[in-house]
Amino acid sequence: MHDDIPLTLGRVKRVLEERIRPAIHPVSIPLVIDWHELPGEPIAPADALGLEYTDYQVGTPWGAAWGTTWFRLRGTVPSSWAGKRVEALVDLGFDQTLTGFQCEGLVYRGNGTTVKAINPRNQWIPVADPAAGEESVEYFLEAAANPVLLGHHPFQPTAEGDIRTSSSRKIYATRRMDLAIFEPEVHELALDLEVLLELQAELPQGPRRMRILQAMDNALDGLDLQHITETAPDARTELVEVLSRRADESTHRISAVGHSHIDSAWLWPLRETIRKVARTCSSMVEMLGIDEDFLYGMSSAQQYAWIKEHRPEVYDKVKQAVASGRFLPLGGMWVESDTVMPSGESLVRQFHYGQKFFREEFGVRSAGVWLPDSFGYSPALPQLMRRAGFGWFFTQKISWNQQNTFPHHSFLWEGIDGSRVFSHFPPMDTYNSQLSGEEVARAARQFRESRHATGSIAAVGWGDGGGGTTREMTGKARRLADLEGSPTVRWEHPDAFFARAKAELENPPVWVGELYLELHRATLTSQHRTKQGNRRTEQLLVEAELWSATAAISSGFAYPYAEIDALWKQVLLQQFHDILPGTSIAWVHREVVAEYARVTQGAEAIIAAAQAALVGTGDTTITLNAAPFTRSGVRTGAGAAVADLAPVTDTVTATESPEGFVLSNELVTVAISREGLITSAIDHLSGRETISVGTAANLLQMHQDLPNKWDAWDVDKYYRNQVTDLRGLDAITLATDADGTARVIIERSFSASTLRQDLTLAPGSRVLQIEQTTDWHETEKFLKVAFPFDIRAEQVIAETQFGFHKRPTHVNTSWEAAKFETSMHRFVLAEEPGFGAALVNDSIYGFDVTRDSTEAGVTTNVRLSLLRAPRFPDPETDQGLQSHRYGLVIGADIATATEAGALMNSAERTLTGAHGFEPLVSVEGTGILLSSVKLAGDRSGDLVVRVYESLGRRAAGTVNVHRPVEWASVITLLEDPIEGPGGMAEHTDGSVAIALTAFEVRTLRFSLIR
Repeated sequence: MHDDIPLTLGRVKRVLEERIRPAIHPVSIPLVIDWHELPGEPIAPADALGLEYTDYQVGTPWGAAWGTTWFRLRGTVPSSWAGKRVEALVDLGFDQTLTGFQCEGLVYRGNGTTVKAINPRNQWIPVADPAAGEESVEYFLEAAANPVLLGHHPFQPTAEGDIRTSSSRKIYATRRMDLAIFEPEVHELALDLEVLLELQAELPQGPRRMRILQAMDNALDGLDLQHITETAPDARTELVEVLSRRADESTHRISAVGHSHIDSAWLWPLRETIRKVARTCSSMVEMLGIDEDFLYGMSSAQQYAWIKEHRPEVYDKVKQAVASGRFLPLGGMWVESDTVMPSGESLVRQFHYGQKFFREEFGVRSAGVWLPDSFGYSPALPQLMRRAGFGWFFTQKISWNQQNTFPHHSFLWEGIDGSRVFSHFPPMDTYNSQLSGEEVARAARQFRESRHATGSIAAVGWGDGGGGTTREMTGKARRLADLEGSPTVRWEHPDAFFARAKAELENPPVWVGELYLELHRATLTSQHRTKQGNRRTEQLLVEAELWSATAAISSGFAYPYAEIDALWKQVLLQQFHDILPGTSIAWVHREVVAEYARVTQGAEAIIAAAQAALVGTGDTTITLNAAPFTRSGVRTGAGAAVADLAPVTDTVTATESPEGFVLSNELVTVAISREGLITSAIDHLSGRETISVGTAANLLQMHQDLPNKWDAWDVDKYYRNQVTDLRGLDAITLATDADGTARVIIERSFSASTLRQDLTLAPGSRVLQIEQTTDWHETEKFLKVAFPFDIRAEQVIAETQFGFHKRPTHVNTSWEAAKFETSMHRFVLAEEPGFGAALVNDSIYGFDVTRDSTEAGVTTNVRLSLLRAPRFPDPETDQGLQSHRYGLVIGADIATATEAGALMNSAERTLTGAHGFEPLVSVEGTGILLSSVKLAGDRSGDLVVRVYESLGRRAAGTVNVHRPVEWASVITLLEDPIEGPGGMAEHTDGSVAIALTAFEVRTLRFSLIR
């Protein structure tokens, strides 16, 4: 036979697009439209329904950027439509390719109840079936004029990302607001043909494909193009046989879950996310009523909390759907947070507050962590997930890797402590699946564990900006449930999938260490003020808990449960994976910085009140220490009278010569050149030089930084090809502080920016501290500071949550070469046997390492990433005054680096009072650090203490509570009891002996005798 395949395909595509789809709504009449444009921010729906509305004509422009317009839609169903299914169709001026990234709306009835949302792929509103016609219809539509910021020409700088700078012009024009007849058989015919068209494209040449093509030809032969409604059933009859052929028993099984990954902020402000969540939830509850097999899953307790507070009419429906087991709370976290930069305590609170909300509101607990879109995953996560009671982990983002294809889809992920969690990474390579033939075929084709396992997950629905699953997707799922030539598709709870996958994979592959995303590496640096606010408020809240718990138990201070909870939830929200990484619009980061200031003020007020209760009223100077190390003679969690502390006997000598300056104390000597560069840093104990011969440290370097795309997210490797060393100097002076600290002050100007550094060496310290203030006015530049160490480090050691992570310094393989920008928390250490140097910081997360070998030896060059200047999505990223504090630890190992980093991030406090006080809790044992001291979240008054092993080796010690203890136990990170021997903690006079493995986190609960 002749090859007629192209003819058939062309015929089906044209008839489907030009005849069948338009005939789904063959008859329509215009609605009567009134409108009211709000002058400012959105208002409550109850208030909007009572507004004064005026006439509106379809086609009239509406909506300035970020504006809200309320439309009233009225009409009467004609009597001739009696018995027909009727829908309202609304096109606000949509671009169908940009669902979630432009205008959208939520439909209300006149009584204030929601109907569903409308968006580019979901433009219909159900109308109750009119039995005899003449039925009046009235809807109110809250339309949001969100501007398109990531459109067909992405990554262009725009002022539309902040309501303060956005234009006032109207950016949309409605195209249609009609009542229409909906023809179900035509809709089903369209889905039949779409599924078969996509299926045949994935099939090899052979009988199955040929018969599908012939069936589609036969169907169109039976379709009268001028009477599609009447002939659609006959056309569908021709497709029954090919659509009823069952899949092979061994075919790939896709477990679908309805999904709409809604970024809690990104190209829209937080206030708009609240409405996005309400819109999507309204539509998904409606969809649950349409398709009895459909399941919808949504993560992020914060998003549920938002609609509970702001859209209770939506929340009531969600609660009912959760109770029925079809609306699935997923993930057990407060938000889908970044997991690389938050502290260990922050990740614990993400789990704690997330699961607490789900348990209290719905009586459910998430069994797994759902993080499809975060930008890489910390190697500390497996232990934290396990100790919080989670049994599985789901992600998708690693499919975005720039260079290396991740080798597994269902696997065990092993963290820094050896804990393993069963993980799944869907081979479909998307968390916004449309269940297209290409997507489901790709899932089967790419699934790497198919020798032993049978299936994978598909998260189905429009996401990022919301939208969710459409009736077209659920229709496809019905057809793909058991169809020859296609993987099978069934709606299934992720818990059921993971249970089956674990049973099938008796010996799953294991991935050890971080899940590094080979993309979006610059998220460790963009929007420095946001990152700085995160680090500082994390520490302040842990400190507020420590002093509040100590004061509550010691002096009857009222522990501020509600205040601390509210502040934590704000910080956790701002750790969302498009906020903390610095990838949101200007509006978001402007508000975030203001919120950090508010949280700081709140935490400081709690700290001041608790400390005042602890020291009483008097004029004795008291020093308090919240750091997990003794400082200035004051133990952790204690307050001591300054007069009782041993005086510092060490002094710093500071000398000036034509070559520069030399700072020296009993531990180290540092030479600083007239250019303000560190040319020598000698450790007295070993006699070792830290700085490589012929180089200089504290060298600021600026690079051109224009990635191929994803400006705020990415730094591409070629940025290193252009570098400018900032050696120019405006001034350099030497000063000595009253406490004996020597200080070299450096001032520089470069390009459009200026910078000041204070290099200080304190008595008894091996840390040369650098305080830097930069007035940054660059465009598409990347600022780093280099420290070339005379150290042959095979790997660098960077702090992560509750421990550290080692990374090779070589680039032997493509995996190492891809890690040209990596993460740390408070320190990064370069070490060879017998000697090391560390860089510590108070608000920096990104760094890079290169190595060089000369006749003089190997140089390990560690550079901290300070500032960037991308122009999308915020064209003013990092502009203006910025501050950094970092330090060079001379002669460092893991213990000294850990201590120096912790001390830099926890300020010593001095106040006046009547007396000092002893700590509530103390810890003994080399390497065992106190992470948090707080009162239990259940408000029982019990004490919760968390410790961890910090040096990467086994450790034994004791946790001591210096108050009468009734009983002690080991608990989960969620503060739940542990059944069996693992939950036991014998104490002797409040002291619990502990034995920890490397990096183990242990949480203890103490009931005190009152």
